Parts: sequence; C-alpha cells; structure tokens
Amino acid sequence: MRIKPADRTNTVQEYYFSRKLAQIDKMRREGADIINLGIGSPDQPPSENTVAALKSTAEKSTSHGYQSYTGSPALRKAFADWYRKYFHTELNPDNEILPLLGSKEGIMHISMAFVNPGDEVLIPDPGYPTYSSVTNLVGGVVRNYDLKEENGWLPDLEALEQSDLSRVKIMWVNYPNMPTGTKGSVELFEKLVGFAKKHNILLCNDNPYSFILNNDYHSLLEVDGAKEIALELNSLSKSHNMAGWRIGMVAGHSDIIKEVLKVKSNMDSGMFLGLQAAAIEALNNPESWYDTVNIVYKKRRRIVEEIMDLLGCNFDRSQTGLFVWGRIPTEIADCESFIEDILNHTHVFITPGFIFGNNGSRYLRISLCATEERLLEAKERLKKRKQ
Repeated sequence: MRIKPADRTNTVQEYYFSRKLAQIDKMRREGADIINLGIGSPDQPPSENTVAALKSTAEKSTSHGYQSYTGSPALRKAFADWYRKYFHTELNPDNEILPLLGSKEGIMHISMAFVNPGDEVLIPDPGYPTYSSVTNLVGGVVRNYDLKEENGWLPDLEALEQSDLSRVKIMWVNYPNMPTGTKGSVELFEKLVGFAKKHNILLCNDNPYSFILNNDYHSLLEVDGAKEIALELNSLSKSHNMAGWRIGMVAGHSDIIKEVLKVKSNMDSGMFLGLQAAAIEALNNPESWYDTVNIVYKKRRRIVEEIMDLLGCNFDRSQTGLFVWGRIPTEIADCESFIEDILNHTHVFITPGFIFGNNGSRYLRISLCATEERLLEAKERLKKRKQ
C-alpha cells in the first residue's frame, strides 16, 4: 500500500474472531461442515413485540430522519425503569443515561473522553480484548491486573494497593464476568468503588451478561456514591437476543455522561427511531420472557458441560453467562495447538483462552449459542476423536 497508515494501527491487530471467521468461512467453502462454538452471538430471536415495534415504526414516513444524539426521552426512561426494576438502581433518565450503538462503541467513547496519551488503564487478565485494543488506539498504557482461578476470578485490590497508581485513569471491570462466568456482588462492587475513590480512578463496569443463566442482578451503580466515580455499560445484545441490532447504553453521573457525549456526538448521528421503539418494547418484556430464554440455555449448558468433561477440562458449574470456561488438562502442552487440532480433525471450533490474556492460556471457552442438535453433533465428533 502506497499510503502509510496512521501509527496507531501498529498498536492493534485484526480482531482474533475476525481472522478465525475468515478461516472458518474458507473451510466451509471447501465443503467442511463447521460447528462454531466460539462466538457468543445469541441465536434465539427477540420477543415478538420487539420485532413488531420495529416494523410498525419503520412503516411511518416520519420515522426516518436524524434522531437525537441522546436518544428519545422514552428510550432513556425505559432504561431507567429497567434498572430500577432489576438492579434496584435509580437513574435520572434526563441526564444519567446515554443510549449507544452497542456497548462496544461505549468503550471507545469513554476511552477517548478520559484517556490522554501516557495515562494508564487497568485491564483484567483474562478480559475482553477490546479494552486493551481501544486503550492502545487512544494512546493509553495497558496495565493488566490479574484475575486468577485461586482468587475466584476477582481482582486482588490489596496487591494493586502495593503498586504506584498515580498514572491510572480508568479501571475496567466486567461482572458478571466474561470469559470466566463469575458473578458480581454488592460486596465486590463496594470494594471496587472504595478503591476507585481512594485513587481517583474512573471505574467502568461492562455489564451485558446479567440475565443469562442468572437471576441475582447487580449493578455497580447500586453502591452508594458510585456515580461520583463510576460508569456502567449495558447492552441488549445478550440479554434480549439483539446482538445485530447494536443497542446499548452507558449510565453514570451527569457530569461524566456529558464528557462521553462530547465524543459520541461527533461520531454518529443518533439511533434509528425504529430501533429505539423496539428497544423500549424489549426492555418492557416481562420477567417470564428471560426465564423462557434461559430454559433453552440450561438445556444447552448440560450438553456443553458433557463436552467439557469429554475434553478433560475442569470448570465451575456455578458459572453464569453465555459460555462455559474450563481449564485444559495438564498433559496438553499448548491450548492453541489443541484448539487447532480439534478444528482440523472434527470441524468444531472452540475459543482458546489465551486471546483473553496470559491468565487464560490454560483455558478454553465454549459458547451456548448453538442448537441442542448441533451441540450433540459436536459432542459425538469429539467423542470419536478421542477413541
């Protein structure tokens, strides 16, 4: 290429799943029947009323213009009501909620709003790779903190206290956790808020998994005083089977939200009104709707646990979320080679844990986003491989 790209592109690589999906697509074109158990893209549909709201709004000639950068008042109110009902958290819909085009967008907006070149960002290891890549893109310094099985996949705040935190601007946390499936708790969030206040760190909780195989709902913002120092991202992608719709939100103190809006308003022109109407309907789904979705996931999880046992992996059966996270047997030398061997010989794709950080190098992750039929087929293929 004759045009030199910006130097910042040297700080990141193409997303692992982007490269892997290209490999899987090539294998499929060559005739392979690949069962993809790698990605957490819900395959169940949204509620019928959600789809109906999109359709009816899109049919109106007045629905297709630019929309507010801050979303409609009705959408912000729906998010506030949802948080009050399930997370026991009061949010002012006028100025403490900002709808987003998916919460992944929010990671970039928050980082651009608060991270200067050279600022340090505390990022969990293992953790969502986007936290690191966005930090690099905005010129921040990635500073990993350990999550380890022996500590219940919780941050060791005492260890962090022993280090120099003077340059840390943001700390990313993610509970319920991905990839480990560890639940959040009021006790954990109280400790995190106290830590962030003491060291003047913006604490950001990424919270899209609360409704998957879990009914113990917690928000970082339910802690007294959390809004002074914290933001929370949420999304309809996992909780409402709307991953491709790209609807999320960030919540926090109005002064912090204003700074995020400065960035967002220069990067998009608002969310299509039909999507907002659909999101309002989704957020008003009865609690029984989540139960119906989770009945399917419970059945799938039993099969995935059998696959984990078949692979000789150790895992915590109390995990929540869209995945099962397991430690590979000690006799396996390398997880990536193990995963590639499975893909090439059984045409089943499983995510290797190393993509989430060094502490994930001896683990793998299996998605629940495949039908029981496909999961059983994957199990049979893996069983034959072992024979």
